Amino acid sequence: MSIKADPTEFAGKRVLVSGGTKGLGRATVERFLAGGARVITAARTIKDAIEGVEYVQADLTTPEGGEALAKAALERLDGIDILAHVVGGSASPAGGFVALTDEHWLAELNLNLLATVRLDRLLIPQMLERGAGVVVHVTSIQSVLPLPESTTGYAAAKAALRTYSKSISKELGPKGVRVNAVSPGWIMTEAVGDFLEMLRAANGGTVDDARQSVLDALGGISIGRGAEPEEVADLIAYLAADRAAAIHGAEFVIDGGTIRTV
Repeated sequence: MSIKADPTEFAGKRVLVSGGTKGLGRATVERFLAGGARVITAARTIKDAIEGVEYVQADLTTPEGGEALAKAALERLDGIDILAHVVGGSASPAGGFVALTDEHWLAELNLNLLATVRLDRLLIPQMLERGAGVVVHVTSIQSVLPLPESTTGYAAAKAALRTYSKSISKELGPKGVRVNAVSPGWIMTEAVGDFLEMLRAANGGTVDDARQSVLDALGGISIGRGAEPEEVADLIAYLAADRAAAIHGAEFVIDGGTIRTV
């Protein structure tokens, strides 16, 4: 999917996208780049690099990885105007809560909560010095609609991120830094394929069976499909843009109508 962007929308802006080498992260990098921003991102493994993007090889689940990315951002770009926290995911097994060890829980929290918290702690202070900046946290509808068989740890970590995002928005808004969250539902990425394969291996049947089991557990998707990464990235970009200057402390769901309550 191709979304037309104003090539001057983010001219002069310095953007950090966490986890920006595939899926939603890559789409977010491309969206900001198309809008004229200077972009830096990180991943454990860098493949298919995008021309014009600054890359840092770092494991953001560790304090050292976050420090390496923040240091590179400040040195190469001389500061960050927009933080887009896209890093996240899950490698925990299916089988319900009893299948989750302490190691699984810590892995979920490090990837889906602490990676973001650490980067915020390292980079928001320089926004506060200028009295301006934007932070967008990517949460998930799993925070309110968990799948007990397979996403308990991930959902709990995203719920914590959701609360954290709201809390710091109250602290930072009066100081000139806007904070919002984007809560996606099903996104059509490679990670979804990996997740479905994990379910298939655990429960038997086919990948299509696994997909249907997830859709049934979610209650279906009203528009009949998951979101494309570019659609979610465009929402992230909108919230980061100057035209959204009055939007703060909010969470925007983009799930095709999966959650049917107001």
